[in-house]
Parts: sequence; structure tokens; C-alpha cells
Amino acid sequence: MITDRIKNKELLKCIGTPNDAAELIKDGMTVGTSGFTFSGYPKSVPIALAKRVKDGEKIKINLYTGASVGDELDGELARVGAIKKRFPYQTHKDVRNSINAGKIEYVDAHLSMSPQMVDYGFMGKIDVAIVEAVGITEEGYIIPTTSVGNAPTYVKNADIVIVEINETQPTSLIGTHDIYIPEKPPFRQPIPIIHAADRIGTDYIVADPKKIKCIVFSDIKDNIRTVAPISETSRKMAGNLIDFLENEVKQGRLPENLLPLQSGVGSVANAVLAGLKESRFTNLQVFTEVAQDSVFNLMDEGKISVASATSVSFSEEGQKKFYEKIDEYRKKLILRPQEISNNPEVIRRLGVIAMNTAIEADIYGNVNSSQIMGSRMMNGIGGSGDFTRSSYISIFTTESIAKNGAISSIVPMVPHCDHSEHDVDVIVTEQGVADLRGLSPKEKAKVIIENCSHPYYRPFLKDYFKRASQGKNIHTPVLLNEALSWHERFEKTGSMKIKTDKSNSEE
Repeated sequence: MITDRIKNKELLKCIGTPNDAAELIKDGMTVGTSGFTFSGYPKSVPIALAKRVKDGEKIKINLYTGASVGDELDGELARVGAIKKRFPYQTHKDVRNSINAGKIEYVDAHLSMSPQMVDYGFMGKIDVAIVEAVGITEEGYIIPTTSVGNAPTYVKNADIVIVEINETQPTSLIGTHDIYIPEKPPFRQPIPIIHAADRIGTDYIVADPKKIKCIVFSDIKDNIRTVAPISETSRKMAGNLIDFLENEVKQGRLPENLLPLQSGVGSVANAVLAGLKESRFTNLQVFTEVAQDSVFNLMDEGKISVASATSVSFSEEGQKKFYEKIDEYRKKLILRPQEISNNPEVIRRLGVIAMNTAIEADIYGNVNSSQIMGSRMMNGIGGSGDFTRSSYISIFTTESIAKNGAISSIVPMVPHCDHSEHDVDVIVTEQGVADLRGLSPKEKAKVIIENCSHPYYRPFLKDYFKRASQGKNIHTPVLLNEALSWHERFEKTGSMKIKTDKSNSEE
């Protein structure tokens, strides 16, 4: 029944269609939506908005979300050219292509900072907030679905709020959320999270019922994430990482059950976390931004006692299992605003072990996680910087090569740097582990080249470093005329492989 989802009787008057809701959005507006990964984002309203554009209306909006969202939002609006500016993170191919073609202005931001950028007024006025919800309380407060993201901040700052109640989302999700918004300086207080399991807020988003102008119902399920089968390379990386963690315990630098774990999003990150299943570690805690299949698999194995995140993201099988066992998972899952899930203060206090994926790293430990060949935006920095800068140990994983060996993921210099050598503690590839803690730049280079680079590229990296070290200033040896030559060679020939003196063909 409708009244099972909408407890506030006055708001029953606001029920309308997706077209009614879309009519509230005008050309030039800034629209903030719920959604983080392919979870908890509005679906029917953006589809209706895109149809208006297809039918000939001129509409371009600034689209702000929590992070990446599904095709019904990013894809539908990008394909009709309805997005003027995108913030703060995306993964959709149509949005990405438009960004790289200069058709969408993209503001790539640390995810923990994006809500306060809005709250401080740095991102301009929020005209409309659209939130996917399980339901609305008697007070008119909004209960989100499978993500929280930036929704509380957009609702707080918006002139108009649209609620999209998704009937495919069970009311049994109620109780998983923990909504807490810090005050603005100078009134901000310490965030009272001492353990990953601590709950400090409400299970709803506080909203002024007078701002809710339209409520629509939807039956469109969350997109599912395609998770690639765990490859042998990923297994090796996971094994190398677990060996490193076990040695940290042996050395007395980590407790037996480790410290709270954070893992980035995607197939490699999922595989690395899944590798913990075969480890001896138990009673693990997770303090991360997205809980993927592997997190819930580890819960099933009794390995994880609590998982704090801002969103869940599943494969088709994982999604089905989650809803079948939601009553069990709800006891161990906490969904927070990303301002809390990614908060540097909390990450530092808890001593989170950060595990993120790099596109490439250079021999001095600088990491590029967002732009291919220095200028082609892939997805964005996401939350990797939030955790890397504040973690107990910051770890980056990457295969040593890409594109069947045409690209080395360990290079003389990254053409775009998201995480400087000052923040990167450990690099892991299938070749091995480079522990960079306490090392000078030259010491880091030797360890990264020897332990992490692919055997084909290793001699060339050694040769570059040797020649660079013969210069005048060699704290961080660099040959300016060669540092980016590997990327330049790939752009010209389609491969970073180097012609040797003994052959005119590529090795």
C-alpha cells in the first residue's frame, strides 16, 4: 500500500508521475541526486527529463551526484546532451566520452570533500534534489535505499526536493542507514566514531516536508556491476598483498585481526579483497566507501564482523543473495553519508588500511589513478585520495602491464599525478611488493623497479634510472627529455615497447 511507504499524510498530496517531477527541472538548473556507484540513484525522473529533451526542449543542467550512477541517470542525460557540468565522479562511457570531447565540464573532486564544497556554497546553488527512497516517515523525513552518498547535503541545500520511491527496494533496508552531517566551521564538532561499528546518527535523511514538491513511484532495479572472473594475475596480487599483511602482523605493526580495511571499487579490488577468504585473518572490520560482493562473501564465511560504507554494489548473483539475506546482513552493515564514510578524521583515528587501484605508478611512487596518457579522463580520483592521505598504511595495486604488454604500469614518470610519493606506502603487482615506507626517492626507485615492474620492462627502467642518476641534481633523478617518452611512444606506435640496438623490430 502507498501508506506503507509514505507515512506523512500531507505528503500524499504530492504524489505524481515522473513527467510531473521532470517538469520541475528547468534549463540551467543545478540538480543534486542520490546515488553512489550503480546503487540508490533516481531512475524514472531522469528518464522522463531526457524524453523532454528528445522531444525538442532545450535543457542543460549541472548534474551533481555522490559518485558514479547508472545508465538511467548518467547515460540517458548524456546521450541527449542534457548535462552541462558533472560533479564529483563518474564511470559511464557516454559521460566519459563527452568529458574528453569537451562537451561536459567535469569537476573531479575528492569524495569526502564534495558535500562540504556544496554546503559551503563553493559549487553554487542547488535548485533541485532528487532522492531514491524506501519510504517517507511520519515527520516527512526520507529513508534512502542502497546508497547514501551526498543525498543528505543536497536535500539540506535544495530549494525543491523530489522523492522517487523505488518499490523494488524492500522496507527491510530500514535500519541499515546512519545519517550524520557535521556542522559548518566554526561550529564543527569531532565526529564521534571510535570503532567501525559505531552508529552516531539517524536512519533517515532529515528533510523539510515543505520542500518536497513531488513524489513518484518507480519499479526500476539498481544496475548491476559486471565483475570479471578472478584472473591468475589478480590471485597473485592478492597473494602478495596477504603475504605483506601477514608480515606486518609478524613484525608487530598490525594486530592479529588487522585494522579496518578499505578497498576501492572494481574487479581487481574485488579480487584482492576476496583473497582474504583463504587467509588466516578473522573478525575483520571494513570501513570503506562501497561494499562489494566480496565483503558479503566474507561475512558469510564469518571473516567480517562489520562493514561500514556509503553504498553497496553487486553482481547479479550478489544482488540476489543480498536481498535474500538482508535481515542477516543488516546486523553487520552500516550505510553512511560519504562525508563520513570517507572522512579523513575518522580514517586516521581508526587506522584504516587503504587498498586502491592505480592506472600506473612511476619509479618514485607517484600514482596516476584517473587519466590515461595524462589527459584522457577515465573515471576520476573518487575516494582513493581520502583514504590514501589519511590511512595507517596506503596500498596501491596494479598489474605490471596492460594491453597484453603494450603498456608498462610502472613508468619513469606518471604524466598525471593523483597521489604523490608522500602518500603512497606500498605498491603491489603480480610481480611482488614494494614497501616504500622510510625510503628516499632513489631507494624507492630501486625497490619498485626490482619488485613490481614486468621482466620485459625492468632492464629499460634500470637503464633509465642509472643514466638519470648521473645528472647534477640526483635527489630524485629525472631525465626531462625522456621521462614521458614511454607515453609518447605509445601514442605514436600503440606500444611502449622499446626497439633495441640489436633489432629493428619491437621486442
